[in-house]
Amino acid sequence: MGEDTLGANCLSPTSGITVQYVFETHVGELREALAGLADLVPAIDEAAGAIARSLEQGGTVFAAGNGGSAAEAQHFTAELLGRLRPDRDRDALRAMALHAETSTLTAVANDYGYDDVFARQVRGLGRAGDVFVGLSTSGSSPNVVRAAEAADALDMVTIALVGGSVAGLHDVCEHVLAVPSTAIGAIQECHLVLVHLLVERAEDILFGARWADA
Repeated sequence: MGEDTLGANCLSPTSGITVQYVFETHVGELREALAGLADLVPAIDEAAGAIARSLEQGGTVFAAGNGGSAAEAQHFTAELLGRLRPDRDRDALRAMALHAETSTLTAVANDYGYDDVFARQVRGLGRAGDVFVGLSTSGSSPNVVRAAEAADALDMVTIALVGGSVAGLHDVCEHVLAVPSTAIGAIQECHLVLVHLLVERAEDILFGARWADA
C-alpha cells in the first residue's frame, strides 16, 4: 500500500497543504501567543481584583462578544454563576452573557440595529460599580465597543479581552488584556485561558480565606 491517506502528512485534496503543516503552524502561533501572556499577569490581577470587588459589593458582571467570542463570554459567565473547580465549591456569583437572551437580542437588533444590541442592555441593566467584559479578537466590533462606551458612561468597570491590533476597545476600556498575536485562532484560545485566570483569581480573592480554613 502507498502512504496512509489519513496520516499526519496527508495532503488536502484542495490545497495540497499537509495536515502536519497546518498543525505546526497553528500550534506555533498558539505557543507564541501563550508565552506572551506572561507579560499580562499584573493586568490580569488588576482586572480580577476589580471583578472581585464589584461582586463583593453586590455587582453584576456582564459579558459580550460575537461568534466564538460570544461562546467564550458565555463560558465566562457560566463559570462565575457555577464554579471553575469541583474541589473549590463556593457561592454563585452574579453574571450575565448579553447575547444569550435571544428575544431581547433580536428585538433590539430589529428595532435599533445590531450595533446597539449590547449597549442597550447595558444601559437598561447596568449600574455604577458593575463590570462589563467585552471580547473581540479585532478589538473593533462595533456592538462591543458601543457597549463598553455605555458601561463607561454608567461608571461601570470596563475590561477588554482583545488581540494584538490596537482598536476601539483599547481606547474605551479601563483594563485591557491584549493577546500579543494577530492570529484569530490563537487569540480566541488565549482568551479562554484569560477567562479561566480571571475566574480563578477572583475566586481566590473572594473565597480563598474560607478554603484555607477548611
